[in-house]
Amino acid sequence: MSAVPQGRRVCAAGDVKVKQAVRVLVDDYPVAVVRDSDGELHALGDTCSHEDYSLSEGDVEDCTIECWGHGSQFDLRSGEPLSLPAYDPVPVFALAVHDGDVYVDITTVLNGAPAPTTN
Repeated sequence: MSAVPQGRRVCAAGDVKVKQAVRVLVDDYPVAVVRDSDGELHALGDTCSHEDYSLSEGDVEDCTIECWGHGSQFDLRSGEPLSLPAYDPVPVFALAVHDGDVYVDITTVLNGAPAPTTN
């Protein structure tokens, strides 16, 4: 039996459908858990770097998510914006699936974006 991964359990893997995102809170910090078009799961900061819009409400296509507010697209792997008006990346977090549950570690930022501040 393998050890439980680092981070917090945020949802069941089955809760996140292909080409959809689910908003979860980790220590009061909003995170988007996203399943891309290929079925891979990703975890990134749920707030658009351009303005305070929830990315989990946006459209998922291939390996991108589009902010519903102004249309900026972000790469799910790197957090980099692919279109304006956003020009700063969103944080991408370590994610693991264990026994059908999704774990997100917001203390492990994978892309060099600023780490979240939590209470």
